[in-house]
Amino acid sequence: MTQPPFRADHVGSFLRPERLRAARERFFAKTLPAGELRAIEDACIREVVRAQENVGLKGITDGEFRRTYFHVDFLERLDGVETHYGEFVAKFRKDDGSEVGFKPPTMHVEGKIRHAKPIQGPDFDFLKSVVTRTPKVCIPAPSMLHFRGGRQAISESAYPDLEPFYVDLTAAYRDEIADLAARGCRYLQLDDTNLAYLCDPKIRESTRARGDDPDALTRLYCRLVNDAIRDRPKDMTISVHLCRGNFKSAWVAEGGYEPVAEILLNEMKIDGFFLEYDDERSGDFAPLRFTPKGKTIVLGLMSSKHPEAEPKDAVKRRIDEASKYVALEQCALSHQCGFSSTAHGNDLAEADEWRKLERCVAVAREVWADA
Repeated sequence: MTQPPFRADHVGSFLRPERLRAARERFFAKTLPAGELRAIEDACIREVVRAQENVGLKGITDGEFRRTYFHVDFLERLDGVETHYGEFVAKFRKDDGSEVGFKPPTMHVEGKIRHAKPIQGPDFDFLKSVVTRTPKVCIPAPSMLHFRGGRQAISESAYPDLEPFYVDLTAAYRDEIADLAARGCRYLQLDDTNLAYLCDPKIRESTRARGDDPDALTRLYCRLVNDAIRDRPKDMTISVHLCRGNFKSAWVAEGGYEPVAEILLNEMKIDGFFLEYDDERSGDFAPLRFTPKGKTIVLGLMSSKHPEAEPKDAVKRRIDEASKYVALEQCALSHQCGFSSTAHGNDLAEADEWRKLERCVAVAREVWADA
């Protein structure tokens, strides 16, 4: 495949090198100037770009090396958005039954949403200048500014009715996407945890308890994406990544895609879906039967949460299982999520992530002739 999503693809984030972590700590402690941090980030991004290209990836990201969180660093740069800390403790769970306590930042809308200036543009310019393949930009989906806080996190004085909020939010995204397009970006990914969370029976129940209909939210979030991307160039590929939580190799939600699949796969007007499928928490492949022609399903069969590289034969068997519900030529392969959705990273080493990505590329080349 010459156009993304590619047969062997990647969600976006990579483990931060130690010198980058140390530099960012010094910057936040106000002992390292912003210019010096930027220079260190540039050097680390050059290295992660070369590493991606060396293992055979065709879609290349900057590893999200300039961010602390996959979503906060973007959303808080929209006018009207403020970041609050310590409001609640999220309970991430590990496969061994242990829990990881975490107080994630929460986003509050305190004023009118506006795209005052480019957000990812300068970072894309640098990435584009150092790749030899397709530069890929990952940004949070617009739903990330709604689901976690709901109505209570959106000022009623700024938005007494939510419809103008949705209009302003998607207009801000259109401005950002137009800026990226003008700079040459042709591969954009929207990261969304909420639609995968709405697959979890317990989260669906708690969503109803706060007064929201899970199915109505699924349709709303599809509409927000569609409105956000409606002016994109015809040659810009848009994908959406769904995730059930990825923090220090721990997760939040579980449940198959059946509750959202028919709405999601048919109403969201994008080109590809990166779907988490690395363990039983994601359910079976039956929901993929709703996939329409012309859309790519990137099967997240490999795990970014542990260091072991999945056996080739095991991954191929899973691809075969998926192809019973969606045509093989509409499929691709990736890990279920990035290796470092936050700067904290997952429980594996840098050498592990590259070995695992080499395996991903090798499997894709053996399964698809056009990989």
